[in-house]
Amino acid sequence: MTGDSAGPTLPKNFLRPCLLLLLREQQAHGYELLERLRAFGFEGSDPGGLYRSLRKLEDEGLVRSAWEHSSTGPARRIYEITRAGMEELHRRAKGLAEARVTLDTFLGRYEEFVALRRAEAPTPAPSRA
Repeated sequence: MTGDSAGPTLPKNFLRPCLLLLLREQQAHGYELLERLRAFGFEGSDPGGLYRSLRKLEDEGLVRSAWEHSSTGPARRIYEITRAGMEELHRRAKGLAEARVTLDTFLGRYEEFVALRRAEAPTPAPSRA
């Protein structure tokens, strides 16, 4: 999800704060989280990777889960954020805000460079018809 692809490059480990934020908004099962992650640029995410991340967050005490039984379908594991998960979400959001300042500085300087290059570019000579 990071790298030199043509699409947007997401910060390393961006899935973690996204999952914590989504679970802060409301408890959810894995498939629902997979759908809601699209808003953060996780198009076509790997369900296996999502469940591994949720399991790791649970092992770290940042989320907890319980089985929800249904009369219309199979039981589903429902995830919710813990107090420790809320604290981690706040830490991650602060770090992302700090990264945004750095990215804004970079992009501002890049845009100045591009504008300067355009101003220095020679004007094409009029065509002779």
